[in-house]
Amino acid sequence: MPADVRITHIGGPTALIEVAGLRLLTDPTFDAPGRRYSFGWGSASHKTGGPALEVSDLPPIDAVLLSHDQHGDNLDDAGRAMLPSAAVVLTTASGAARLGGNAIGLRPWETYVLTGTSPVKVTATPARHGPPLSRPITGEVTGFALAAPGGTVWVSGDTVLYDGVRQVADRIDVDVAVIHLGAVRFGITGPIRYTMTAREAATLMDLIKPRAIVPVHYEGWGHFHEGRPAIESAFGDRVTWLTPGKPQQI
Repeated sequence: MPADVRITHIGGPTALIEVAGLRLLTDPTFDAPGRRYSFGWGSASHKTGGPALEVSDLPPIDAVLLSHDQHGDNLDDAGRAMLPSAAVVLTTASGAARLGGNAIGLRPWETYVLTGTSPVKVTATPARHGPPLSRPITGEVTGFALAAPGGTVWVSGDTVLYDGVRQVADRIDVDVAVIHLGAVRFGITGPIRYTMTAREAATLMDLIKPRAIVPVHYEGWGHFHEGRPAIESAFGDRVTWLTPGKPQQI
């Protein structure tokens, strides 16, 4: 029986995932559009789209799943301000050290159990936010696998296609895949990409074989170089499109 999952895409990488009676919020970004954000080492981007919901619209959050804290398109000022209101923030080991408070760091394949109507085991999965040897520059990133009754929801986090994410196909039976796309590039680093292209993601999904594929984090910022048309070209009708702000049973 498939997992009973409801997802509300709020914007960018931010989604409310409801499973086993738990409310899990990914990568909180609630700033208004229009601002320029620096990502370090001379890279920067403008936010062009705002959130479909405000922080005040959220229900109580049982856990924030924060793929990384060092980039404003995954954790902005308004998102950072709401972190203390969550019961727990699960993130990278280095991110937890920077955030403190209710943040818990997970290294790849480490787990943390959340208790809802049934236990949900959260496993950190490998991610790499750029080409080989880029981690000292781009920083540590993680994905999350949420093992709930009936199936597992996998959130890729910001990552390129590499052997680390291919391990998910070998180690986890994924029911719903929430994948970060956009083929991120910056002018200062030329053709180097920092997230998957749609075609790379389609190749990965051929390995993982989830029941449902949900694209996120592919629009609303100037550093994205592929949007919905590229995703539709690569996937056809294989993906589930979410209307921002509207809960959808997956």
